[in-house]
Amino acid sequence: MPSSHDRATALLRQLGAESVPHPGGTLLTHLDRVRIRLAGWQARPALQLAGFCHALYGTDGFPKALLPLHRRTAVAAALGSEAEGLVYLYASCDRGATYPVLPDGPFHDRFMEASHTPSLAVLRDFAELTAANELDLAAHDPEFRTRYGADLLALFTRFRPLLSGTAWDDCVAVLGGRP
Repeated sequence: MPSSHDRATALLRQLGAESVPHPGGTLLTHLDRVRIRLAGWQARPALQLAGFCHALYGTDGFPKALLPLHRRTAVAAALGSEAEGLVYLYASCDRGATYPVLPDGPFHDRFMEASHTPSLAVLRDFAELTAANELDLAAHDPEFRTRYGADLLALFTRFRPLLSGTAWDDCVAVLGGRP
């Protein structure tokens, strides 16, 4: 029986992720690097899988959706409900409304146009996935790092209580200097 990772890889390939251009190669390459970074931070398997699939529904920063939201049940069948829930959470984030108020304020879902307060564990997952994604972009696109690096370091400094020590150290290593 294929693993969740094998099913996710097949799904991403079927949806054309390996032909979507993305900084540092293709979307599939980026997604795999995010998964690998999370694995290096000792993230549990569901979070690694969510990192690998985080762009399935598009994101506030990458609007190209590989799948519409009405396919969530099929995604949950392939990934498991926990990983799919994290993929949805990441995709649903209205960054303009959410980033300035986390970790203490509400999370704004751009799909539902509603706010809610995720559990601390879910916020930690969200913060780690956000950091892994943005650090991959910064590591593979010098223009992105120059343009957004200082803002990302400020964001991750606010997220620091939510980040593992390894994730925080990686933020500092990729984005430069201690704030």
